[in-house]
Formats: sequence, structure tokens, C-alpha cells
Amino acid sequence: MPFRLRKDGIQLKAPQEIEAMREAGRVSALALRMVGDIIAPGVTTRELDSFVENVIRLEGGVPTFKGYGGFPGSICASINEKVVHGIPSDDVALAEGDIISIDTGATVDGWVGDNAFTFAVGEVSSEKRQLCSVTREAMWAGIRMACPGNTLGDVGFAIQDYAESRGFGVVRDYVGHGVGRVMHEKPDVPNFGKKGRGVKLKPGMVIAIEPMITAGSNRVRVEKDGWGVVTVDGKPAAHFENTIAVTDDGPLVLTEE
Repeated sequence: MPFRLRKDGIQLKAPQEIEAMREAGRVSALALRMVGDIIAPGVTTRELDSFVENVIRLEGGVPTFKGYGGFPGSICASINEKVVHGIPSDDVALAEGDIISIDTGATVDGWVGDNAFTFAVGEVSSEKRQLCSVTREAMWAGIRMACPGNTLGDVGFAIQDYAESRGFGVVRDYVGHGVGRVMHEKPDVPNFGKKGRGVKLKPGMVIAIEPMITAGSNRVRVEKDGWGVVTVDGKPAAHFENTIAVTDDGPLVLTEE
């Protein structure tokens, strides 16, 4: 069945399309869970990238990220102060005490799944543990608001309020997005906002909710490679993401096994 295209450019999916997207979500979630099992000091981000690509292909999918806009990897591997879009490399190895955000997606039968998780490498500081915990819970706070009749402002406010009330920063320059046949569809899904403002959520919308939270300032900059995004103050950042569908019964997480 074709997309139902709203006048604002947002593509509403039919129930059977959302069901089809669950397989892409399953493969994406499986790859993310399995790569977490091999994270350890000394492992390179290139090794993580190759592992994820193999999992996705063995499950009948295609790595969504690889070649997207020229990006060279199947994952974004972002360590400590690197917020997002870290390029996998043979020259970057994990160290005890690091945190690493792995963002990946699988395309299956033309549908995309997109998810991210920030992993601890061995024992990490209490600051990093709290940062990861707050970021994950902020994501769930936003997901709980993804119900018909609410707005994207409600989602963003829930994330922002949860994180900032606990003393953490919310990155403004990068946001979530719609998901469907391509990774980035309308609408933008900010991790900040005002209650009742923005696009009203309707059944059939599929969006990626992905807070990027910092232990210090929310200011970021792009590295010289044109991809990696780091905090300006050098403080660590965390990133969690799920792809969800807005349904009459509330938010449905698609990126789960």
C-alpha cells in the first residue's frame, strides 16, 4: 500500500507497513545487542563495525548507514566526548573507562530500522554511569509521550525536562527524525521543546527518538573529517535511540527483538 502523504510532508504508514518495519527494527536491535557483547578494552571501532555489518547481512538486511551521504561505516562509533557520527577506524581502540555510543540501522525489504545505545567499557566513572542512565531514561520519557493527540513539543519537553532537571545538557544541533523507506524522513524530532507546540502526533507516524545528552555544556562542533561531532568543553556525552510508531494504543517500539 502506498504511503499516505500529509500536506506537511510527513508520511503516515498503514498498519501493515508498520508491521513490515518491525523486521528491520528487529535486525537493528539484534545487531546492537550482539555488538555490546564484544565491547572490551583493546577492541577497535573497525572491528565493531565489521561485526555489526556481518550480523545485519546474515539476518537478511543491508547496513543502512554504509554509504549514506558518503558515510564509510555500518555504525557510528562515538567515544566519550564524541557525541555522534564517529567513523569506525583501525586506529581507534576502546580503553577501560570509556563510554561508546553505537548507532546503527538495518534496511530489510526496503524498510529502515534505526537505534543507538551507549555502552560502558569495563568500569566507568560515576559521572559516566549517571550520564548514561539519565540519557536512557530521558529517551523513555520522550517515548511515553509519543501518543496520538500529543505534539512533538510534548516529546521534546519530556526529554529536556528529565535531563536538565538532573544537571545535564541537551544537544540542540542534532535531533531525531521520521523513519520509513529512507532513514531520514520528516518530521524533525527535537529533544527539547514546549508542551503543546509543534507537529501533532497521529497514528501511522514513525519516528526515531534519540536524545544526545552531555555532562556539561550542550555546545558541540564538527571535527575536521566532516562527520564526528564532539562537545566543545570536552565533557562526555551519551546517546540512546529507538524507532517507534505512533498507534491508537500508544507508542510501539519497532527496534526490539
